[in-house]
Formats: sequence, structure tokens, C-alpha cells
Amino acid sequence: MALEWMKDPGSQTAQGNGDAPALDGPPSNRPGVVAAAVYQNGRRVRDIEIEEAGEWRNRENVVVWIGLHEPDKQLLRQVQRQFDLHDLAIEDAGKAHQRPKLEIYGDAIFVVARTAHMVEDEIAFGETHLFVGRGYVVSVRHGASTSYMAVRQRCESSPAALAHGENYILYSILDFIVDNYMPVVETIHGEVEELEDRLLRSRLDKAHIERLYLMRRNLLKLRNAVVPLVDVCRRHEHLELPGMDAAMQPLFRDVTDHVRRVQEDIDALREVLAFTFEASLMIGQSEQTEISRKLASWAAILAVPTAIAGIYGMNFEDMPELHFRYGYFIVLAVIIGLCATLYRLFRRARWL
Repeated sequence: MALEWMKDPGSQTAQGNGDAPALDGPPSNRPGVVAAAVYQNGRRVRDIEIEEAGEWRNRENVVVWIGLHEPDKQLLRQVQRQFDLHDLAIEDAGKAHQRPKLEIYGDAIFVVARTAHMVEDEIAFGETHLFVGRGYVVSVRHGASTSYMAVRQRCESSPAALAHGENYILYSILDFIVDNYMPVVETIHGEVEELEDRLLRSRLDKAHIERLYLMRRNLLKLRNAVVPLVDVCRRHEHLELPGMDAAMQPLFRDVTDHVRRVQEDIDALREVLAFTFEASLMIGQSEQTEISRKLASWAAILAVPTAIAGIYGMNFEDMPELHFRYGYFIVLAVIIGLCATLYRLFRRARWL
């Protein structure tokens, strides 16, 4: 649809006067700017500089999509001036560690979402702040997160869907964030199953117990990132949000279902880890109890000869059977008989 702009005499006049950006300008290479492009009716028109964004956003069927990564305050203020963004939203976007939320500022919305992906054996968390209003979407990434270039390419490959403008871009980013939760959950699920199998074969050692605790802590952090996003996505199913398109409601409902499924999987994994930890403790206690029973059984058996030998070891001259010729053998026979009887009793009780 870029040809329509070129055929528009008004646009050509403006460009000739220098009041509007040229259609073939180079993309920005400014630090902090990942991408900045203009789309009309779902098709990419051109890459732009941040200073040009405000001029494009007011055109018919045009949406400006800007992607930033850990921008400085100067860049955020410049973006704020182009789209008249609220001061509080800009202040939040400049700081990481925000709680997932959705806030409305006039005719624009501000969304905070937590991202997560696996780095070796640990979950790396990041944040994405989204400014969405009529004719523009600005995404601000902080910390560890996957680039949204794949989202941009997927949207550009479907102009009919991208023609829905900022609502579809917002949906695509949220859907991408939620989809990236699944590999994290699946990785932890595989490790949990491995711990369960190991627990059935042998008792968990200290290293495995520590890993189990770390997984529960990471799942709690992931749950804290996912659960608030359920409410954020659910609110997009309703039309009271500024500029919400009714045609987009089923898509946001689908994202909400995915987030809830991730939440259920996380809760299930946390329960399994809790049961695994409890089972490990119970197995350890059972082994200790078994060892205590064996020690008590052998102590009772050994107490018999100890008691008899202690009695006959006293220095008394007048003791029964002390001078009997076969007294020694009788005492040995009594000791062996009593010990054998106790051994059979303990074996029958399964203490030995």
C-alpha cells in the first residue's frame, strides 16, 4: 500500500517541502533502538527515525511500531514527546522489576509483562513494557528476553492480520511472551520426572535436595510472573479498553487460556516437587527408623550374655553352680538359647 502514499499529491508536496519523511529512509542505528517502522493497512511502508514517529502516527490506517532495548532516559523522553505518553508510564518503563500490570492513561494503555527463558539450568527473567495507543506501539525490553524480531517478521508475513493495527501487534507480543513460558515449564517438568525416577531407585542426596529446592523457588518466581498476566490478558477480552477492536477479543481470549494453562502446569509442578521432597524426607526417616530397630534388636540380644557374664563375674565365693563341673557349659547353653530366641522374635517382627 506504499504506492498509495506515493500517488497522493498532498503527500508528495509535503515530502518535497521537507515537512514529512521520505519513503526510503534508512533504519535507525541509534543505541537502544532495535527497530522503528511504519505500517499502512498491514504492510511495511518504511523504517523511520524516532523524531519522525509523531508525524506518521496521525495518518489514516497507519501504525508506528518501535522496539527499544534498555533505552536511556533521553531516548524515553524523546519517545514520550512523539506520542504524548504519560509521565508515570515513562517513569515505570525506565525501571526494571515492575509487577505485571495494565494501566490506562487517557486513550492509551501501558502493559508490563515478565519474560522468562532458560539459560543453562536456570530461569532468566526479563521485562517488557508496552505503550499502546491509536496509531502506535512501543515495546521496551529490560533484562534477559528473546528478541521480538521474530514477532515482527511473523506479523509482516500476514498483512491481513496486521491491518488490525496496534491491537494485533499487542496480541502478537503477549502471545510470544506466553509461548516462551512453555519451554521453561517443559524443561523443569523433565527435570522433575528425573528426580522422581531417582527417588524411586535410591534416596536423594544433598545435591539433589538443593536442586529440588532451587526448582521450587524458580517456579515460585515464574508463577509470580505468570499469574498477574492472567488478569492483564483477561482485561483485553473486553471493549472498555481504549481502541479495543471487537475482532481481536477471541485472540486475547486464546492468550488468556494459554496463560492459565501455564499457571496450572506451574502449580502442578510445585505440588509434585513438594510431594517429592516430602517423600524423600519420609524415606530418610524410614531408613533411620529401620536402622534404629536393628540397633535396638542387637543391643537386646547382646544384653543377655552381658548381664549373665556380669553377674558371674562378681567376686563372691558362695554363688550357685560356681563350683559345678559343667556349670560353664550350662551357662553358655543358656546364653545361646536366649540369644537365639530373641533373634527369632526380632526376625518375626521384621526388626532384623
